[in-house]
Amino acid sequence: MEFVAPCLLGLEGLAANDLKFKGIENVRAENGRVLFSGDETTLIRANLCSSLCARIGILLAEFEARDFDTLFEGVKAVDWSRYIGERDAFPVKGNSLDSVLTSIPACQKIIKKAVVEKLKAHYHTSWFEEDGGVHQIQFRIFKNRVTIMLDTTGSALNKRGYRELSGGAPIKETLAAAMAELSRIRSNHTVIDPFCGSGTILIEAARKALRIMPGIDRGFAFESWSQIDPVLIETERQRARDEELRDAEFIAYGYDIDDESLQIARRNAELGRVAGRIVFEKRDIRDYAESFERASIITNPPYGERMLDVQEARALYQVMGRAFEKKPYHSYTVISPDEQFERCFGREADKRRKLYNGTLRCNVFMFYK
Repeated sequence: MEFVAPCLLGLEGLAANDLKFKGIENVRAENGRVLFSGDETTLIRANLCSSLCARIGILLAEFEARDFDTLFEGVKAVDWSRYIGERDAFPVKGNSLDSVLTSIPACQKIIKKAVVEKLKAHYHTSWFEEDGGVHQIQFRIFKNRVTIMLDTTGSALNKRGYRELSGGAPIKETLAAAMAELSRIRSNHTVIDPFCGSGTILIEAARKALRIMPGIDRGFAFESWSQIDPVLIETERQRARDEELRDAEFIAYGYDIDDESLQIARRNAELGRVAGRIVFEKRDIRDYAESFERASIITNPPYGERMLDVQEARALYQVMGRAFEKKPYHSYTVISPDEQFERCFGREADKRRKLYNGTLRCNVFMFYK
């Protein structure tokens, strides 16, 4: 089977390397997605282990389509009975951008009709109850090129299962995991987030350090599929559990000035099974001080869109620049959409990387020299 895993723009290379490290083979990165191949074990493992992808889909077809007849025939050419049983549900959803076929409802209707016609011929029936496992068909039409995939994930992979609540403008789990990856967090690191909010960055860093697989505490769409052996699913889950580190030296500290955010962060850390590894305290950045021999500071400071005052945010960056001193064995990883961040912070980053936080273009600034 061929698989496609969409990811945030700018994370493609990191996402591909993450999958390779987790034992996935034939991985290649493309714009906004990662492609790989494998069997049912690969399908399960990718869902359990991917830190940076949005979801895992079975790639069924890619073709050009400028009219509904071509769309219909391209979808009908897929061997749908290989994946969808006679009683399975197969809803359709998707999007279209810069293409001739602009009506999403019309595209959904044509794709659904094509799948029904193909399955009717195979199962020799004129009606489908669709009361079995859900096989979500997804399509994307970009510049008249159609991608058809079968979603195996369900709720997006950033939904790890530990964040019941969140504060204002929370960072997405996949982006927090990317920051931990860029900071090269390992099992013996000390990590600090002086603007921790609901704790997502620290929880992702802790789970990475302890090798807690991102999807180990949640369910997936494929678990309702009759085509996937439950024994195989449990085998992969147990393999992931066996890789967890229980004797790591990792420790983290999260600071914030908002009591409610800290309360949420503590609850999220408990649900994420890393509460014993993270100390949360009420502390202002103006009082920031630490005496660790080694530390990795990773943070998503407030900015204009969150504070509704760009000048106030930039004043905060100046405070950060004074607080985050150059020290041996200390690194600082900061994400911000503000192009003036380095000027306000007071020094140029040793490395920067462009990423997108949803539709918001950001830079990850890394200071380590």
